[in-house]
Amino acid sequence: MYAIKISEPGGPESLVWEEVPDPVPGPGEVLVDVVAGAVNRADILQRQGFYNPPPGTSPYPGLECSGRIAALGPGASGWAVGDEVCALLSGGSYAEKVVVPVGQLLPLPEGVDLVRAAALPEVVCTVWSNVFMVAHLRPGETLLVHGGSSGIGTMAIQLAKAVGAKVAVTAGTKEKLDRCAELGADILINYREQDFVAEIERATGGAGVDVILDNMGAKYLDRNVSSLAVNGRLAIIGLQGGTRGELNLGMLLSKRAAVTATTLRARPLEEKAAIVAAVREHVWPLIAAGHVRPVVDRELPMPEAAEAHRVVEASEHVGKVLLVVP
Repeated sequence: MYAIKISEPGGPESLVWEEVPDPVPGPGEVLVDVVAGAVNRADILQRQGFYNPPPGTSPYPGLECSGRIAALGPGASGWAVGDEVCALLSGGSYAEKVVVPVGQLLPLPEGVDLVRAAALPEVVCTVWSNVFMVAHLRPGETLLVHGGSSGIGTMAIQLAKAVGAKVAVTAGTKEKLDRCAELGADILINYREQDFVAEIERATGGAGVDVILDNMGAKYLDRNVSSLAVNGRLAIIGLQGGTRGELNLGMLLSKRAAVTATTLRARPLEEKAAIVAAVREHVWPLIAAGHVRPVVDRELPMPEAAEAHRVVEASEHVGKVLLVVP
């Protein structure tokens, strides 16, 4: 098969489309012929040499894909050769074939074609596990999403609105905020021109927000806690603003608030399978009903992964950038 290899840690030019050995499914795994994969920030970190794949997993980038099952490994049940699926991965979607544990497979949701389904697994599993399974966002509460126009952000807006929550977002341009509004966002904050703490205080009458989904980490830590309501929950899923910050424990105590931080890629198979099962149960019906949809900025041929990385690094996109197998 062909796959995108990282020739050496560095810029997008280090992504090379080369012939490599075919993967072989082991016990409880299936082999998927990839139709499309999606680009995530984690792929960029891996390319730069900062985020190696977990031991024993594919060395190629890519945390989600769509395609057709080509072969079943020993003991793999519940699926058949030819089934159209999308999948959550630890790596390997930048390739013509990838091995997937059966617990991380999802059927195509009703109303979504095979290519666009590649935009779903990583973002849906990340949002559902953090916003709903960990932070327990409830109807009538308010969610603040940093990076509202990203793949994660566009999905978080839709899921929160689908369960009856109010949504605030930050983004860096009016055009991106307009796109967030089209998806249902209620409070729009341009982080380049406005202080999100002041805007949240104004929009909520000083009450604050109940849940924050944060991709910035250290840079926003203190300000995020300031923006939380009493009994608020801060879910950190990214470190674009650094890894070390100062936390005002007195403020956290006074608000009876909680701070959590999670990653998805390195979780045990059983935990990933539980998240995937929850997504299939709770989110797939919302997609079928038309309440939630994948937001795709553009599709590029997989050999052009370098260009896809440039687009995502420059934040020129809204939603997901897909890589389609030629």
